[in-house]
Amino acid sequence: MTNAEQYRAQAAAQRALAAKSDLANRRDMHERSALMWDEMAQSAEDTIGRALVNAAAKSTTA
Repeated sequence: MTNAEQYRAQAAAQRALAAKSDLANRRDMHERSALMWDEMAQSAEDTIGRALVNAAAKSTTA
């Protein structure tokens, strides 16, 4: 499991907790947390993408 997949799983878990929460402030907290996990996953995916582009560029110039 990649870091991005783990982050997406955490986001899903936070959304599930938000759905179960009776208190509005706790629900909002879980939803904000889910958004942050999604941002971290996107960042990890972007990093992987850049690494692949860099590796491809190095292999064509070598």
